[in-house]
Parts: sequence; structure tokens; C-alpha cells
Amino acid sequence: MSLVSTEWLASNFEKVKILDCSWHLPNVSRNSKKEFDKDHLENAIFFDLDDNSEKESDLPHMMPTKKKWEEIVSSMGISNNDSIVIYDNSDLYSSCRCWFSFIYFGHNPNLVHVLDGGLKKWKLENRTTTNKINKVNKTKYIALEKKEMIKNKKQIDENITNKKFKVIDARSKRRFEGKDPEPRKDVRSGSIKNSYCLPFNELITENHTFKNSKDILNKFSSLLGSTYDEEIVFSCGSGVTAAVLALAYSMINNKYTPTIYDGSWAEYGKLKL
Repeated sequence: MSLVSTEWLASNFEKVKILDCSWHLPNVSRNSKKEFDKDHLENAIFFDLDDNSEKESDLPHMMPTKKKWEEIVSSMGISNNDSIVIYDNSDLYSSCRCWFSFIYFGHNPNLVHVLDGGLKKWKLENRTTTNKINKVNKTKYIALEKKEMIKNKKQIDENITNKKFKVIDARSKRRFEGKDPEPRKDVRSGSIKNSYCLPFNELITENHTFKNSKDILNKFSSLLGSTYDEEIVFSCGSGVTAAVLALAYSMINNKYTPTIYDGSWAEYGKLKL
């Protein structure tokens, strides 16, 4: 149960830890933390996607080290056996990246959920929000890194020849086809050779919820044919919306282990200066 409804969360509010993982593109004039400070779900803890990524990398949103992740999660007062609900107030569905990160670092997948519709749907239903920031008690979180869930550039390059897996890009078709410029400087337009394009927003409704499983299956089937036997790696601009596709695919294939190319196009399309 990767997705939970607003109704489910309202009924299980006291049984879960709630994280706000709102994030916006650099060219959008919005500050996720300031928005959180003004308005968020009760008891929510802010998860800063930029600060909680690898600081030593020149690429955006690379996965932190195991030790750093343990420090991050411990500081949020989360224990290994906690049930977690992650939401966002973002057009990019950044909560899915946080969902992927917890699973990558060994949290029980059955205990990590994304709030379908996010803060937008919660507020449209006139449910309670607050500006109160709760104090958290630190824990001693222990991570178990699942390195097979992330591919690196060398593996992506080798796959162009050996074709062990298929790469699906979550960016828009115009970015994928090199018709629109990339939002980050020093990154060329285009896509990984032999990869496919499935824009993540084609799997999300106007109400900011995921489409139903049948519609999602049809999207993947129209792109790949039979999907259940495929080994798939998801990519995007910086590893955020790739996780949207990974979550969506897990909805139609419960045997699938979410796998992304962490560097994504920010690394692969990086201009050599």
C-alpha cells in the first residue's frame, strides 16, 4: 500500500509519523520551508530535499551516505518500526522521492506511504492544518542500504550495449526530445540513447492524485507492451520525478523493486567544461 488516501490518514493520524517533503524547481519562486512554517498537517515534520541530499556532490539530489541518512532520520524522531506518511505541496510530487529514499535505506516498504493528493487535496476537503512546529525526540535509526536500487552512469552506459534493462525518462517529451532547454545550466538538451519517455504528469490527475491502476497499466503497456517481465530503471532531470514513475509502476507490479538512475539527466547531460 504505497499510496494512502486522505480518509485513511484522517482515521490513522495518531498511528503514523508524517513528513512534508515539498520541493520546487529552482526557477519557481516558491520556498517550501517558509510555506511549511505557515501551513502544514498537524504533527508534520519538514523533510528538506536539498539539505537531505549528498552535499559533496556537484549533482542535485544525490542519495546521501548511509551514515548521513541515519543522522537525518534520527533527528526527525523516526524509528525503524514507525509507519510513515509522506506528503507534499509540490507540482512535482517530491514526496515520491522521499518514499524511495526510505525504501532504499531499508525501511519496511509496507510502512512507507505517500499521501495521494497531498496537501492540496487535504485542504480542498477542509481538513485541519496548523502552523505549530512540534518538538521531536531524537531516535537511533539504523539504515540498511539496498544499493541495487540505484544505477550509476557506468551501468547506464553499459546497458546501451548489453540491454539488460529499459530506461524510462519521466521528463516532458519536449525536454526528452531536446526541443526544450534544460532548467539547469551546463546541462545539454536530449536524452539517454535507447531510453523511453513517459512524462510523470501523465500518471497524475488534475486533482493531484495518481490515476487508477488500470490507466497506469495502459500507459506502461502502450510504451513497452507486456510490462510485468521487464526490468525497468527510471530516470528524469535530477532523480525526483523518476520516483513518481517508480511508485506508479509498483502499483501495477507488486514484485517490482523500485530502481532509479540517481544522477539522471543532470549527470548524463552535463556539459564538460
